[in-house]
This record gives sequence, structure tokens and C-alpha cells, in this order.
Amino acid sequence: MEFLLPLFEVIKCLGGPTIRYLNQHRKLEDNVNDLRRKVNDLNIRKQDLELKKEAEIRCRKVVKKEVENWFETVRSTNVEMEKIEMKFRVVSYFSRARLGRFVCRKMKEVKRIYQQGSFPEGVAVDGPPATGVTLLTTDLEGRMDVKEQICEYLRGDDVGMIGVCGMGGIGKTTIMKHINNQLLKENQFDAVIWLTVSREFNVVKLQEDLACALDHCLPKNKLEWPTVLMEILERKRYVLILDDVWEKFALSDVGIPEPASDNGSKLVITSRSIEVCNSMGCKVFKVQPLSQAESWNLFLRQVGDGVLQDPTLKEHVNLIVGECGGLPLAIVTIASSMIGVDDAFEWKNALNELRERVTSVKGSDTIIFEHLKFSYDRLRDSKIQDCFLYCSLYPEDYHIEKEGLIENWIDEELIDELENRQAMHDRGHTVLNKLVNNCLLENVMIDNVKGGVKMHDVVRDMALSIKGGDHFMVKAGTGLEEIPSEHKWKESLEKVSLMNNSISEVLLISPKCPNLSTLLLQKNDYLEKILGSFFEHMHKIKVLDLSDTGIWDLPNSISTLTSLTALILRRCRRLRHMPSLAKLTALRKLDLFHTDIKEVPHGIEMLENLTYLNLYASGLKNLPMGIISRFSKLQVLKAWLNINGEEAAKLRKLEILLGAFHVLQDFEGYAKSLSSQWPTKYWLRVGSPKTGYLVPRFGVNLEDVEIDKEVCFINCKMGNEDFVVLPKDTKTLTVEHCQNLKSLSNISLFCEANELKTCTISWCEEIECVVDFSLSSCYSLQNIEILRLRKLWNLHELVRVAAVASTSHTPTPSGIFTSLKEFYLIDCSSIKKLFPVHLLQGFQHLEYIEVKHCKKLEKIIAEEDEENQNVDRRGSITTFAFPKLKTLHLIKLPELKSICSSGVRIPCESLKYLSIINCSKIRKIPFSIPLLGTGQPSPLSLELGYVHPKKWWKLVEFDDPNAKDILSSLVLDYSSEEDEE
Repeated sequence: MEFLLPLFEVIKCLGGPTIRYLNQHRKLEDNVNDLRRKVNDLNIRKQDLELKKEAEIRCRKVVKKEVENWFETVRSTNVEMEKIEMKFRVVSYFSRARLGRFVCRKMKEVKRIYQQGSFPEGVAVDGPPATGVTLLTTDLEGRMDVKEQICEYLRGDDVGMIGVCGMGGIGKTTIMKHINNQLLKENQFDAVIWLTVSREFNVVKLQEDLACALDHCLPKNKLEWPTVLMEILERKRYVLILDDVWEKFALSDVGIPEPASDNGSKLVITSRSIEVCNSMGCKVFKVQPLSQAESWNLFLRQVGDGVLQDPTLKEHVNLIVGECGGLPLAIVTIASSMIGVDDAFEWKNALNELRERVTSVKGSDTIIFEHLKFSYDRLRDSKIQDCFLYCSLYPEDYHIEKEGLIENWIDEELIDELENRQAMHDRGHTVLNKLVNNCLLENVMIDNVKGGVKMHDVVRDMALSIKGGDHFMVKAGTGLEEIPSEHKWKESLEKVSLMNNSISEVLLISPKCPNLSTLLLQKNDYLEKILGSFFEHMHKIKVLDLSDTGIWDLPNSISTLTSLTALILRRCRRLRHMPSLAKLTALRKLDLFHTDIKEVPHGIEMLENLTYLNLYASGLKNLPMGIISRFSKLQVLKAWLNINGEEAAKLRKLEILLGAFHVLQDFEGYAKSLSSQWPTKYWLRVGSPKTGYLVPRFGVNLEDVEIDKEVCFINCKMGNEDFVVLPKDTKTLTVEHCQNLKSLSNISLFCEANELKTCTISWCEEIECVVDFSLSSCYSLQNIEILRLRKLWNLHELVRVAAVASTSHTPTPSGIFTSLKEFYLIDCSSIKKLFPVHLLQGFQHLEYIEVKHCKKLEKIIAEEDEENQNVDRRGSITTFAFPKLKTLHLIKLPELKSICSSGVRIPCESLKYLSIINCSKIRKIPFSIPLLGTGQPSPLSLELGYVHPKKWWKLVEFDDPNAKDILSSLVLDYSSEEDEE
């Protein structure tokens, strides 16, 4: 019987598989039906999730990658099910078991996929914020119902195009600005795009503005623009708001797709014309005037509640509000002009003036003009009124840079009674504030950096109506390609503005404009030539602006414009020829910034009334001796030519100086002659750099109105024997390529420059330390906020203290960096230790540290005495360094072993940006995270973190284990092999 045991074992082994085989063969139909039911259930779940997905997408959420992968798995499962069905229909008797086995396996897989599709935490995550610009807004009194109605249609699918119409000043733009900002917050669209169209419709400008808003560069061929824009917009769910549309146009001509319910995009236009809205197929919302109660509330909010104290005053105020006709722009403007008026007779007089204006005119535009002109008249001062009217010379909806506008007012002699230019600028800002406070101008930001103003288009129309077509001819920003024909140049014209157009060569005309005082032709890129006869009958012209044109030759007739006080040729980069200026003795401003002239214009020495001279032109090499000293009235001098120190020192009225002293002795002579009477603003380059070294780096700085008290030494010999005088009020000091300089202590008066805020030292091969206390007691760095050290190959330490000195006389350097906020150390190959511990108390405000490419650096914070590293500090108190640190970049420091010495930690609750890249010898990270009252670590504000190599990061020790756990979940591996610059 023993021989049967192996046989029984074989049967036993084969029994289980055999039974399964027979079941799979016999129950194939049942298993296929089960699989069908499971796949059907799977597809039902897929349909439910697709509905959730669509709803989330509508709310600007992004579908999770795992969900997308699940949908793809279901799709593959359906494909496989179709194959199973085909095989099932034709399966042979002998293949049933094999197919049955596959079906059983597939049932288990479908069950698993079904379970994976539960997604209890949802199918999507918050998407990126909608692109768009948050706009400045004013009060929305009485408009909330209209706003909510419009928003309801924007959220729904029934309407794709909306038209918001109403008369000028009724509040259309204000309503849509509020909606624009709300849409950005709700984040339901990929983009919220705001474009201002204005009266002079220009397809090309609209396309360029749209491309800019979409952050897309258009091809050179303009015929392709509509197609390109259409393709971009069709990929987005957007709201496009076109403000101030005056006429119907075809969306396809611009490249705007017709909004449809399937893509969820919307188009909103605002217009004064209901016909325009209807003709473009819009759902129309007509904005109605405010009610008396709403008007009263808006008026009081502007003028103040003080007018309610006097019953007589209240009666007059109520009547004035009634005269405003429910127009928000009129209410706000008139109320602003009455702020602070508490005399009942003055209110009654204002009411009479307003009634007289409004009842004597007809037409909605004219009525609103008269309301606004009331505020203009209340300015009282004729020069302030002229300053206001000047703003109408700019294109419609143009953002006017404040400093440039004030300069133009000075050129126009609207602000010229004051002794110095700074006082004139102060006066200019006062005028701007008055115009803004009276709601005749609006504050705006230009490129999110510079302050500017703009005119409401209705206010601009009012301003132009005051002067009418007889005194002002304004065609600014209207797309002109040719100069207006001669018959349009009336003899009564005083100012002509053709700026921001595409005018090419001026035609052979000679306009008879004997009273013309201002001609603005700037920003006509294609304007290359002006024929000589053009200026023949413009003998009274005072201001001529040809900036930013393609002009290469000025006609000789310019020389006969003896009344000219301002000739502005900024960025005429092709201009080479200048006629003689000898007869233009009235000229007070000559601006040749970035022209291509090769020599100083003939006759410039005769311009003794100049107060502003800009000779920054890269082709100019020399300034003849004796010329500068003739300009005794000069307030502003900008020239990159070599300036003679003795001549410059004679300009006693100079307030702004941007220039170069090629010889150090010239600068020293200038400094000693001035004593303490330096210009109020200066940017001075001392030394002779290599050809082309400064043009790309500092050309822009010449135009930066914030430039203030900066000196740059380049390629100078500045050894111990050559003490250089530095102005005491210097705020920015740059030292580059200077020989023999051992430390900043070699610069005389450096230690007295107590207003110094920024210091940059680069490519000084012999510098050994930044400050040497063995030479002098220097505390000028107490106020410094930014310190940059780059390519100082012999730098060994930041601060050097006298080796042997009496303690009573030795200055304590610990407080010299008490104001420092940013510190940069780049490509300094000799330094081994950066911050001694005794300096730490001076770094309480340090927010930014960047240390890169210092191949010998071993310690960031180090003990003075190496022996201290071996002292047992277990009982010592932990010192916290850099309590306000927000950014730390340590990059390519191959010998860096320690960030902090023992017992020193860096709190990182304020840390936002962190990079530790290729610093693999660091063994311990000294970050510390404070604990909350619950005992849990405080949350970090880290926005971006990179480490490399990641393997090193995983092995490195942390003084605070919590810091490692939290930071490891936030940082990314920086895998690039290239060095960061």
C-alpha cells in the first residue's frame, strides 16, 4: 500500500485546481453576468464622479491626479470588458475554463477599482487663483442690487454677453470694478480681464492690450492676431470686461470668441449707448440715477456730517443734492469742492450758481459737464485750473506719472514762482492733492511701483469743453497715422497734443498758429522727419516735446523759435543732428537723454537761462571746458561726460546732479569746494570704468526719481595714503574694482556717513575686511540696511578689531549692524568665518541672508576662540540668532561645516524662503521651532524651500527634531547641476 501514498498525494495536489477548473468551465455564464453587473456599477460610480468633477471645475477647482488616473483605469476596464464579451460569444468548449479563470480574476480587479473610487475627501482641490488685476474702487452707494443681478448672470449659463449702459458719470465703471474684484475673490474663472476701449476705437491697441492681459506675445504678422487670441481664449473660462465702448464692432475682428454656455465664458461691455449694447446682442442692464436718499447718503459721506448741525445749512445742502440729478460723479465732485464750507451764504451762492448752469443747458452730456465745471470753478486759482486743464492733453484713460506731470507743469510755467525745484515739486504735489481731493483726478499706480493720476473720461470731456476746439486740439492716443490737415490748425490754437499715435513723416504743411505755445508730439514711433517749413508760423511756441520718436534730424527752423523755453528730445535714439541753439536764449530746459548725438549742440554755451540740462547720450565723449560754469541758474544736471570738479562747484543752485568724475582728484576738488552744501539729490560715478560697463547697468537709474545721494567708486586707487572725502549724507555707497583699498575705513568721512543705508563692494582684490577698528572708531554702519559683498577674493573678516588696545578706548563693534536687513556674500574665496558670536546682538533686524560660492567658508556663526568649541556648554543658556530671518540661501559652500556654534539656534517661525544647496559637510542644522500652549510646534510660513542633495538632508542632524520633521515635508530637492547666479 505504501506505493499508493505518492499517488494519493498527487491527487490531493491536483484536486483543488481541478475543482476550480471545473467550476470555471461550468459557471462561465454566471461569472460573466456577475462581471457585467460589477462593471455596470463601476460605470454608474464613474458617471456620478464625472458630475462632481464638472461641478468642481465650474468652481475653478482642479481635479486630483488620482481621480484622473481612476477615470483612465475605468476606461481601460470597459475596453477589456468589450474584449471579454467578444471572446464569450465565440468561446470553444475547451477554452471555457481559461476564459472563466480570466473573468474571475477581472471580477476581483473591478471590485478593487470600485472601492478605490469612493474618494471620501472629494475629487478636486483648490485651483490656482484667477489671473487679473484688482482695481481701486470707490463707494457703491445704491448700486448693490444692479451689481448682484449682473453677478447672478455671470455665474449662470443663460447669458453670455451683458451690456451695462447709462449716461456718463452714472456709475457703470464703478459697478464693474467692484464686480471685477469680486470675481477674482470667488475664483470661478481662469481669468478676469479688464480692458478700456474708449471713444477712439482702435482694434490693434485692443488686441495688444488683450495679449498683454493674457501674458502672451503676438506674432509679427498682425493678420494672425485674431486667430492667435481666439485660440488662447477658447482654452480658458474667462470674464472679459470691455469698459467704455462707443461703437459696435465684430468680436471676431479682435479675436474674441462668441461666449457660449458650453465654455462658461462671459463678455461684459459698458457703454453710454443702449443701441451699442443691443446691436452686439447683450443682455442690457440700464443703470438708473440714484434716489434722493441714496444721493444724500453719498453726498454726506463725502462732505461730512457737520453740515447737519445747522438746519439752514441742511436745507441748502438738500437742494444742492437735488440739483445733482442722482449722478454719482457729479455728487462726489461737487461734495468734494464744498468740504469745510460752513457758511450758509456760501452754500446758497453755490446753489444759485449750480441752478443757473444746469437750467441753461440741454443734453445729458452738457448737464454733467456743468455739474463738474462747478467744481472746476471752485478751484479759484487760475494756475491750478490750468494745471487741471493740462491733464486733458493726455490720451483718454491714460495713467499719468506724477513726477513727470509736475515737470511738465514747471515747463509750462504753471509752477515757477518758487526759488528752487524741490519747492516747485512740493507745490506740484499740493496741487495734485487738491485736484484729487476735489475728485477731478483719481490716484492710480503705474506698474505697481510709481504713483500716478488719471482723469475720468467724463471729466476729461468737460475739461476739453472748457477750452473748446478753438484753443486746444487734442488727438492724443487716437491712432493717427498722418498729421491733421492744415485747415484744422486754427490761428487761435494755444496747445496741440498729438502724442501716442503712429504719425509718420510730417506733410508739407506750414500751420499758421501764431498763438501756439505747446506742441506735444511724443511717442510717435514712426515720426522720422519734420520739414523745415512746419515751424515757420509758430513764433510763440514755448514747449516742444518730440520724445520717443524715430526722428533723426531736426530742421534748422528750430533755431528760429526764440520763445522756446523747453526742448524735450528724450529717447530720440536715432537723432544725430542738432541745429544751432545759439538764438534760443530763453531756453530753460534741454533734454537730450538717450539721443544719438556725437557732440554737444552748437551754441549751447549761450543758453545761460538753463535750469534743467540732460546730456546723457552714449555718443557724447567730451564736454568743452568752460561751458558748465556758464549755466549759473542750473538746478538739474544729468550728464555721463567727464565733469570738471572746479566748474561744477560754481553751480550754486544745483539741486540734482547725476554725473561722472573720471579722475578721483576732480571729485575730491568738487567735494572740498562744496564743503557741506551738496546737491539735495546726487548719483555720482567716480573713476573710469571699462567701455560700456555702466550704460546697461545704470542707464535706467538716471530716470529713477527715487535716486537719492549715491556715490559709486569704480577703478580708483584708494590706498591708506589717499583718503577720499565722502558726503556725510550719502545713502548708497558702491565700490568696485578699486585698487589698494584694504577696508572702508580707508575712505575719509565714511565713519561719519551716518545716513548710509546701502553698501555694495565688488571686485576689490585687496580688501581684507569691511571695517577696520584698528584704524578708526567707525559707527557709520549702524544705520546700514543692505550690505553686499561680491568677488572679494582677499576678504578674511567683516570687522577687524585692534589686536592690542586699552579696553577703555577700544570701540565695541557689536552694535554696528543694528539696522541691517539684507546681507549678501558671493564669490569671496578666502573667508572662513562669517559672523563672530559677539556681533550677533547687532543682527536683530536681519531678514535676508545669501551666501554663495565661497569655497573656504567653514562657519556662518563662529566663536572667536576656537578653544571654546571644546567647552562643555550643557549648562549654558541657548542664544537665538537672527530672530526676524525670512530668507536664508546657502549655496555651493563645499567646506561649510557649521551654521551656528554650539548653543546658538535660529528660530524659523518667520522663515519664508530656504535654500541649502551643495553644502554637504554641514552636520547639524540649528533651526528651532517654538511650541504652542498645547505643546505642538508652531506652524511655519515657509513658501519655498530647496535642498540638495536630498540624501544629505535625510542624514543631517537637527538641534530641534520638530524642525526636521516639519521642514522635510515642505522642502523640495534642487536637482540642477548648474550653479545659481
